[in-house]
Amino acid sequence: MFPSNMAAIDVEDESILASIFKDSFPDSWRENRDFAAYLSELSSFGVDTLVREPERLAEERAQILQQTRELAFSNYQTFIRTADCTEHIYRDFGRVESSVSRLLDKLPGFGEKCRSFMKEAEEIGASRRMNSLTLNRHTEILEILEIPQLMDTCVRNGYYDEALELAAYVKRLERKHSALPVIQGIVREVRQSAQLMLQQLLQQLRSNSQLPVCLRVIGFLRRMDVFTEAELRVKFLQARGAWLRSVLAAIPDDDPYVHITKTIEACRVHLFDIITQYRAIFSDDDPLASPVGGGASVNEGAIFHGWVVRQVADFLETLELDLRRGAGARLDSLLGQCMYFGLSFSRVGADFRGQLAPIFQRAAAETFRGAVRETVEKFKEDMNVYTLVALPAVLGGAVPPVTAAAAAAPGALQPPMTLLEFQPLACFLNNVLTAFNELRLCCPIGLVQDVTKSLQDALHTVTAQILVFHRAEESAFSDREKELFVEFCRSYAEDLLPFINRCLQLLFPPGQIAIVLGVPASQLQRFGPLGSVDLTSVLQPLDFLIPQRETTVDLDLSSFSLDTTGPELRDSETGPELTETQSEKETTKRTEGDPH
Repeated sequence: MFPSNMAAIDVEDESILASIFKDSFPDSWRENRDFAAYLSELSSFGVDTLVREPERLAEERAQILQQTRELAFSNYQTFIRTADCTEHIYRDFGRVESSVSRLLDKLPGFGEKCRSFMKEAEEIGASRRMNSLTLNRHTEILEILEIPQLMDTCVRNGYYDEALELAAYVKRLERKHSALPVIQGIVREVRQSAQLMLQQLLQQLRSNSQLPVCLRVIGFLRRMDVFTEAELRVKFLQARGAWLRSVLAAIPDDDPYVHITKTIEACRVHLFDIITQYRAIFSDDDPLASPVGGGASVNEGAIFHGWVVRQVADFLETLELDLRRGAGARLDSLLGQCMYFGLSFSRVGADFRGQLAPIFQRAAAETFRGAVRETVEKFKEDMNVYTLVALPAVLGGAVPPVTAAAAAAPGALQPPMTLLEFQPLACFLNNVLTAFNELRLCCPIGLVQDVTKSLQDALHTVTAQILVFHRAEESAFSDREKELFVEFCRSYAEDLLPFINRCLQLLFPPGQIAIVLGVPASQLQRFGPLGSVDLTSVLQPLDFLIPQRETTVDLDLSSFSLDTTGPELRDSETGPELTETQSEKETTKRTEGDPH
């Protein structure tokens, strides 16, 4: 398209010019302003002017060439210098272009370096500003950085209030600046110190701490907020229980009786203190009762209830173990101490006296069975070395007569003096009475069957031993020795066995047995031999040696009047009880009087 100054040429003129000149001028001329102006001027000429126009153009061309030659001739040096300058400029432009190309190649890297420099400069500026701010806040920052060391010092010196304040401050810092590594390090070290404080507080609960100390420790633990209320109760009871176990473990256990008495005293005092501390610290209306309410309340109440039940069970287990080890020789004293222990616990709702009866009953039964076994073994030893001797003056001189006052004393139970003629029977009865006197100190009515059965078995063994003696010595018996052996058996059947039954009825009055069983006393025979030995079964193997056993035994049993007031065995203990020393002395006298 033509430029704007040729816009006046209409399309028709342009087509005429194109048809005249055809392709005699290049297209680039169309954009030449001078060419467009000349064409406009040429199109305005007349024919004559157009005819003369080529000549004019030729003359003008020649004139221009002449002027050009003259100009070149007159200014050739200038043209030479211009050519040289142009050459130099061309070379300089080449170098500039090369430099600019290299510069353009390096500009991206330079820009990147500039950006890096600006970034580093910004960082340095920010660091400088931070350093300036740090210098201005040096005191506050130093205090924050020293918090872990200060926390550790407070914990180790027992300044728990200050330590808890520091821990709370660090928690606030953590909530505000949890992303800062310095704060994270401070929080980590403070948590380690808090863990040490927790261990120290729990260790205080494991020591001999009184109520004020326990209150203070529990207060600190609550402020630390590391345990729920239920967990805090469990931790308190575990720590106090550990201290109680350490106290009990320190009691020497060489002597079972000393061990159990000190254990009873320690448990009574310290357990009562722990229960008092718990009820003062934790607000349970009745921790040993099952409260009505939500599940959490039931669980918290059950925690303490279960702990107390466990401690009582441990004590009862220790008691039973020491009783089995041999502390049962003084059951009355132990029973009194345990009952006082249980009575003191009844004030806090933990009365366990009902669980003591079976334990002491088993201990008393085992002690009695052991004494009876020893008595039977001693009787066997005595029978193995026993020799029948004639003692004609025993009843008249050696045996002290029973006074009328003693015989008439109410509830008096005098051992048969005729047994002094036969040393094995006298020693056997003496040992049985010793076992009865030990049993009397702790003799629940529930032992009647065990005691009766133990005596029944022991007397069967004694009867069998008498028969063994008879079979071994019968062939060597003289007439006098036969009479003495019959007297031995008759004294065993008519004196010793009824006397043992009387003692049993004094220990276990039939009236009390009938009340416990809920039946009349006349119907006790339906329940078997309770409180009396079955003499018929015991003496049945000796029937051929005791001609008149039935009449005598029935007379003794029917003429016995029972007194249920209970002091008879004590009278037998303090009265003229047989002793082994007395029987041995009588045997020695008889041996000296008879050369056999």
